[in-house]
Amino acid sequence: MKDYKKYYIVPAPPEEVYAALTNPNTIQLWTGDPAEMSTEPGSEFSLFEGSIVGKNLEFEEDKMLVQEWYFGEQEARSIVTIKLHPHKHGTSAELRHLNIPDEAYDDIVEGWNEAYFGALIEFYEDEY
Repeated sequence: MKDYKKYYIVPAPPEEVYAALTNPNTIQLWTGDPAEMSTEPGSEFSLFEGSIVGKNLEFEEDKMLVQEWYFGEQEARSIVTIKLHPHKHGTSAELRHLNIPDEAYDDIVEGWNEAYFGALIEFYEDEY
């Protein structure tokens, strides 16, 4: 198991970034795929046509979301925490992803950098 931590600068205010991470309609705008998402703790979610699935654990509006990501039969919980901080260029998004299976680590990191935050940053760069 490995952990991953990184900061991303998203060129949009925290409330817009929070909506982009939690509102299914907004998620679809930047991913291009329908999403199942709710800010109800305990609800399940599905992103990128089911390539990312899990359970929503905790939300703090415009500031934080905590999710458990599912990886097959893995016993250790893989927890994703995204904290949003105001930044002079928009939002500093602090990502912590704990207990990533070793065999999935490189793909997960690439996914965070390109498909997830990469796409989100690109979406807002086109907006502002």
